[in-house]
Amino acid sequence: MLDSCRRVFPRQTIVLEFKVKGKTTQYAAIDAAIRTAQFVRNKCIRYWMDNRALGQKELYRYNTALRAEFPFVKTLNSHACQASVERAYNSIARFYDNCKRQVPGQKRYPKFKKNCRSVEYKTSGWALSQTRKQITFTDKKGMGKLKLKGTWDLNFYQIDQIKRVRLVRRADGYYVQFVIRLDLQVDTNSTGRTIGLDVGLNEFYTDSNGHSEPNPRFYRKSEKRLKSRLRRVSRKKKGSTNRKKAINRLGRAHLKISRQRQEHAKKIARCVIQSNDLVAYEDLRIRNLVKNHCLAKSINDAGWYQFRKWLEHFGIKLGKITVAINPAYTTQNCSNCGTVVKKSLSTRTHICKCGLELDRDWNAARNILNLALGTTGHVGTWILNPNASGDSTSTQAGEILSGQVESMNEESSRL
Repeated sequence: MLDSCRRVFPRQTIVLEFKVKGKTTQYAAIDAAIRTAQFVRNKCIRYWMDNRALGQKELYRYNTALRAEFPFVKTLNSHACQASVERAYNSIARFYDNCKRQVPGQKRYPKFKKNCRSVEYKTSGWALSQTRKQITFTDKKGMGKLKLKGTWDLNFYQIDQIKRVRLVRRADGYYVQFVIRLDLQVDTNSTGRTIGLDVGLNEFYTDSNGHSEPNPRFYRKSEKRLKSRLRRVSRKKKGSTNRKKAINRLGRAHLKISRQRQEHAKKIARCVIQSNDLVAYEDLRIRNLVKNHCLAKSINDAGWYQFRKWLEHFGIKLGKITVAINPAYTTQNCSNCGTVVKKSLSTRTHICKCGLELDRDWNAARNILNLALGTTGHVGTWILNPNASGDSTSTQAGEILSGQVESMNEESSRL
C-alpha cells in the first residue's frame, strides 16, 4: 500500500492564462501599450550604457522623467512602466552576475528589444468584473473591457492574491496572464521506485529499466508545411497586407509546433515524476550541444530543455527528488563492472568483457541512476526546504538535496 500525505508549499506562484476577445481598436491599443513598454525598457538600457554604476532606484527616477517628457509614456499605467524598468534592470543584473561568476563565452550583455510581445501590469491599472469573466484596463491607452476565454475559474482566488497581470501577443491572438500567489496543497504518494533517464535523438529517452519513449519529432513532421508557408511569404511584396497575412500563417505553424513540444514534455515529465520517488537525468548544456550544425535541428526538435524543466517543476510540486548528473563517461562506462568501453556514436550496443550486453542508452541510464544513488544515499524521503527561495529547482550531483526550491510560473495548480 502506498503512503499518502499532503504537503503544503507556502507562498507559491501560479499563472492562469486566458485568451482575450475584443475589437480591432482594442487590439491596436494593446499593441500600443506593448510598444510603450518596449520603449521604456530600451531607454533605461541606453541610460545605463551612458551612465554606468546605476542602480534600480536611478532607473525608477529616469522612468519618472520619461513620463514627464513623452505624453505617450504617461498614458501607460505607472506600474506597467515600473515593470518595464524592472525588466531592464534584470538584464543588467544578469550581465553583472555572469561577469562575477566568470561564465565562459558571451556574458549576455543587455540588448535592445525590437519585437516585444508583452506588457506587464502590477496591482493597479486593471479591474476584474463581478463575474470574473471580463477585465478592464483603466489607463489611458484605450484598451477598455476585454472578454476572458478560458476554463479556469478566477472566483477561487482573492483579488489581492493576483500580483501581476500580463498582456501577451502571439501569432494566433492576444492573451492575458494572471500571476497568483497562494499556499499550495498537494497530495503525494511514495512509490519506493527510482529511475535514471538518458535522453537521445533516436528515442526521446531511455530509462534504467530498459523502457524507451519514442521521439515525436514535431518539427521534422511539419517541415514540408513550414517550407510551403515560407515560400508564400517570400513571394509577397514587402510591406504589403498579403505579406503580413502570410507571415502570420507562418507564425501560427511555428506556434503549433512549440505548443506540441511543450505539452509532450509536460505530459511525459509528470508521468515519470508520479511513478518514481527519485529521478536522475543528465545535466546537459544544450547551448553547447547545438553548436554542432549537423545535430542542432534534431536537438532543438527533441526539446530536452523543456523536458528537464518540467521534471524539476513536478519534482518539487509532488515532493519527489530530482538529481542532475554530469553526463561525462555515462555512455562509455559499463554499468555492471565500471570498465571503460569506448564506442563511437554509430555503435548502438554496449558489449563488455564482464558479459553485459545491452543498448548503449540503457547502459547510460543505469550509470546515471547509480551516480544519483551514490549522491543521495537514500531514497523515498520527501526532502524540501520550505523556507528556501529562488529559481533553481534541480539538485546537482554532490549538492545537498534540501536545497531544492521551486519557481512555479508556468503551470496552474490544477495540473
